[in-house]
Amino acid sequence: MRENILKTNNVLKKYFLKQKILPILTIEELSTCKFLEDIFLENGVRTFEITLRTEVALKAISIMSSNNNFIVGAGTLKNEKDVCSAMSAGAKFGVSPGISDNLFNECQRKSFPLIPGVSSPSEIMIAYNRGYEILKLFPVEVIGGIKMLKALAGPFPDCSFFPTGGISQDNAKDYLNLSNVYGVAGSWMVPKNLVDQSDWNAIRKILKSSLKNNA
Repeated sequence: MRENILKTNNVLKKYFLKQKILPILTIEELSTCKFLEDIFLENGVRTFEITLRTEVALKAISIMSSNNNFIVGAGTLKNEKDVCSAMSAGAKFGVSPGISDNLFNECQRKSFPLIPGVSSPSEIMIAYNRGYEILKLFPVEVIGGIKMLKALAGPFPDCSFFPTGGISQDNAKDYLNLSNVYGVAGSWMVPKNLVDQSDWNAIRKILKSSLKNNA
């Protein structure tokens, strides 16, 4: 089973080989998928996360993963049912807010790449001992931010982190400059209020600026 996780670690590394920022989407209207697809294609965004927080989330994953240009991940995975539903919808990887044996076991059985959410050294040890080397540190700004990541570098030299929770255009670069940060994730690139307003030009500008500043 551990061998499955080691293999999925390599899959995740391929997904993020060229893209170090992960847009997080919470989609409430399926009509937004087409607009976001066009914006992502224009700006070379290949990998992104759709959270399982809305009634249409799985359908949105299905729609956007049908485009071969995209690698769509499912966010907010909390249990075995979420894993099965995400995989059936076409998600290529998952992201969780926390960890549990049930979640780990299901992802291992299905060889489903997972970026597990951790917020303490104890949780990092549990995930790492399972074979996970790329971890979501969440909510990073609340639990210590950059200072926390610098402190974790010593005892966990083999772990790489995707800090999430409080990442913005203003601090993303500071996080990416850390040696143990594999990438950053956040919703600031596609703000919900702008999606609600269908302000696609504003979203386009924010995304383009984020990619340019964090290349």
